[in-house]
Amino acid sequence: MKPKNQRLALIAAALVALVGAVLLAMLGLRKQAAYFLTPADIVAGKSVEGRAIRLGGMVEKGSVVRLADGVSISFTVTDGIARTPVAFRGIVPDLFREGSGMVAEGRMSGSTFIADTILAKHDERYMPPQLGDLQAEHKAGKTLDK
Repeated sequence: MKPKNQRLALIAAALVALVGAVLLAMLGLRKQAAYFLTPADIVAGKSVEGRAIRLGGMVEKGSVVRLADGVSISFTVTDGIARTPVAFRGIVPDLFREGSGMVAEGRMSGSTFIADTILAKHDERYMPPQLGDLQAEHKAGKTLDK
């Protein structure tokens, strides 16, 4: 085989291996993907029951209910447009409180979001673009009109 053909064969084999590795990585990560949604997205029907998603928004003031077992909690998340009830069993982060931002990872079950993990927002300077100026509205005392 000529050196030129050897190089072309080697390049072709490297490209096939690279494409194969990318496809295997995508296949392996497909089940790990969790899309970020807001309560308005859920009300609009963008979530699929049982599919892993991340729900982001503000914990509605007066909505946190701690159950007697000490590890179960339910609360409502709002984005200023809609509300979504959330149920969580576990220890919540220290920064989790009413009126603050949070992101929960989990799945929808009926109209309730069942959270596996709760992440509390730790810095007031950051807010996901999907939530816009919701933090400023909460600080100004604005609430949902229903």
